[in-house]
Amino acid sequence: FSLKELHGIFQWLVESIFGSLDGIIVGWNLRCLQGRTNPNEYSVALDFLDPSGPMMKLVYKLQAEEYRYDFPVSYLPGPVKASIQEQVLPECSLYHNKVQFPSSGGLGLNLALNPFEYYMFYFAISLITQKNSPATHHVSPSNSAYFILVDTYLKCFLPTEGSVLPPPSSNPGGAIPSPTPRSPAVPFSSYGMHHTSLLKRHIAHQPSVNADPASQEIWRSETLLQIFVEMWLHHYSLEMYQKMQSPHVKLEVLHYRLSISSKHHGSPAQSSYQALHAYQESFKPTEEHVLVVRLLVKHLHAFSNSLKPEPLSPSAHSHTASPLEEFKRVVIPRFVQEKLYIFLQHCFGHWPLDASFRAVLEMWLSYLQPWRYAPEKPPQSTEPLPRSVPEKWASFIQENLLMYTKLFVGFLNRALRTDLVSPKNALMVFRVAKVFAQPNLAEMILKGEQLFLEPELVIPHRQHRLFMSPTLGGSFLSSRSPAVTDASFKVKSHVYSLEGQDFQYKQMFGAEVRNLVLKLAQLICQAQQTAKSISDHSAETMASQSFFSWFRFTPSEMNGSYTGNDLDEIGQDSIKKTDEYLEKALEYLCQIFKLSEAQLTQMMMKCGTAQDENGKKQLPDCIASENGLILTPLGRYQIINGLRRFELQYQGDTELQPIRSYENAALVRLLFRLSSVLNQRFADQMEVLCSRDDFVGRLCRYHLTNPQLVQKIRYSPVVRDRTSHNWGPRISLRFLASYRTLLSLLMIYFLASWFYVGPVGCTFIILTGYFLYAVIMTFFFEGWKPHEH
Repeated sequence: FSLKELHGIFQWLVESIFGSLDGIIVGWNLRCLQGRTNPNEYSVALDFLDPSGPMMKLVYKLQAEEYRYDFPVSYLPGPVKASIQEQVLPECSLYHNKVQFPSSGGLGLNLALNPFEYYMFYFAISLITQKNSPATHHVSPSNSAYFILVDTYLKCFLPTEGSVLPPPSSNPGGAIPSPTPRSPAVPFSSYGMHHTSLLKRHIAHQPSVNADPASQEIWRSETLLQIFVEMWLHHYSLEMYQKMQSPHVKLEVLHYRLSISSKHHGSPAQSSYQALHAYQESFKPTEEHVLVVRLLVKHLHAFSNSLKPEPLSPSAHSHTASPLEEFKRVVIPRFVQEKLYIFLQHCFGHWPLDASFRAVLEMWLSYLQPWRYAPEKPPQSTEPLPRSVPEKWASFIQENLLMYTKLFVGFLNRALRTDLVSPKNALMVFRVAKVFAQPNLAEMILKGEQLFLEPELVIPHRQHRLFMSPTLGGSFLSSRSPAVTDASFKVKSHVYSLEGQDFQYKQMFGAEVRNLVLKLAQLICQAQQTAKSISDHSAETMASQSFFSWFRFTPSEMNGSYTGNDLDEIGQDSIKKTDEYLEKALEYLCQIFKLSEAQLTQMMMKCGTAQDENGKKQLPDCIASENGLILTPLGRYQIINGLRRFELQYQGDTELQPIRSYENAALVRLLFRLSSVLNQRFADQMEVLCSRDDFVGRLCRYHLTNPQLVQKIRYSPVVRDRTSHNWGPRISLRFLASYRTLLSLLMIYFLASWFYVGPVGCTFIILTGYFLYAVIMTFFFEGWKPHEH
């Protein structure tokens, strides 16, 4: 094919592979393509889209001819789309000199991209647009062709060893200068101060991009990373983004908008208003999206940690450092930190309170531990002691202080609203506590907080300075003298650039957060007790479900209570894991926040460890009032999360409770009429017999009264006057309507027939046996089941 023909089919080919931007065309569906299920298609796709494969060769061939392809602005992330539509250019250099205004009759704004950018835009955004794939939930995201390609592109264009491989073409330096706007109708303002890219700074003295292959190397690396970060992380509100800007930039944007509004008599203001609502669509990242971002974070840590040691002479560094080495130095703080922080904040605040949050949690913990991806190996030790965080990472912790402190507080607020009896939720608390309990980490975080809280010294050469992030005009390469920016200034610059000048910092080791930790520790203790109660209840249930339990004539279901729990099905092994996770998490929290034994003891007392006579059942936290028990906020939380419960039971006359599914309706009604006749006929005689103090009186009280009724009502938040109701002695034959009772009697009569015992004789044996059982129970009745008058 000729270049002109290839240029004509390039857009169609890219869309056929990655799908259309509106999601209608699925394309090759790389997110669901796995080697285990489709080995042939899987290998063909990876070979075709490999960095040295046919598709990338086509990209480089077209790029050498300066072709441009339009990418609709309407499919960009919400904040970027809204800002461009209201004619405010984002600070990312990826969008500079690329916005194309529609010609007469055209629809919408477009970005004019070169082939490499166009290909990577489609590749990156397909993770967001192709959300409704029919088989996505049946595959493992980490084994998909898309996930493998992301890893391959990162290793190729952001190598941890060596340099970026040159393009597989005859013209390795085929970089194309950024296109200029065709017909800009209105000049663009910018969110932040325009900053030049690493590429432009490096080759400012060169007459041509093609003259230096190293420049092409850094251009592809920087472009790839910017596209990935913009497409995957730039999804938050425009107002939150504006909050991070320095005050003079906010003023510049305000003046620009006022001038435009006065020129056009309010019409652009209306369009800006509409554009500002475009970004407010709720963004819900998928678990697969988070896993891909975690892969990016892990690789960037390894990429940054592969930086060669600095030479002793700064002058030697300025002449010998390659663009790739400089890129490694600034890749995380300049390109990733800001957007990842707000992306994590969005996930922490909007992700459902379920076990799927584990993906977000692991991405966060991966970013917090760059030392895990350092090239040096930890020293081998015979004892499995936790590895101490090296002191050289103190600057990273200080310059990412909010990642550690504010997001930790966000996790505490989530943990306080989750069911910690669930093993998956307990594991998440354990993982966070284990990471923050690494030796020397808490001390480094505390040191960072102290640096931030230091009073600002009035130094003449600093009075005019603003706290700005590198992305808003500061350069990590322009000045590297420690005398200019001390540690305190770096920490404050980090915090104010992310949260704004009016941010009220909440100390991680302050009193407020410490109280949250104590509440979490209290919930951990409650969850441990609940897990133990569930374990004991499950063991008792299994023991009671024996063959001989079928022959009990008074089924426990008649009291109408429900003591089960949805967590009964998790099994003894899961309960054991939950207890282990929570125990270790509590231990780590004590190490991090220096909780004493006295505090733990006091917390255990507040935990509501007082149990009832059975040693298991606990009421939700309540306040006694004249109208009964009133739930406290803690009690509501305990009920919602299944930590405690009231026994659900029928509070009225047991003879009048609704007919159960295990009862025969006709027999229930017939036996009720018979019981009512007997109770009316012999009421006075039964009252006299039950009032006697001899053996006959005790025997009658055991059979004709229900002394457990008031004891059971105690566990329900009903009004007090109902607990004092006395039903009196009476005969109840309803138990004979139970299918279980009828089946038990049928089995007994069937077994008796084998021994040639007739129905009359069998009935006599049953009555005699039950009479002996009643006599024996009567001797112990007054001792362990006291009658309540």
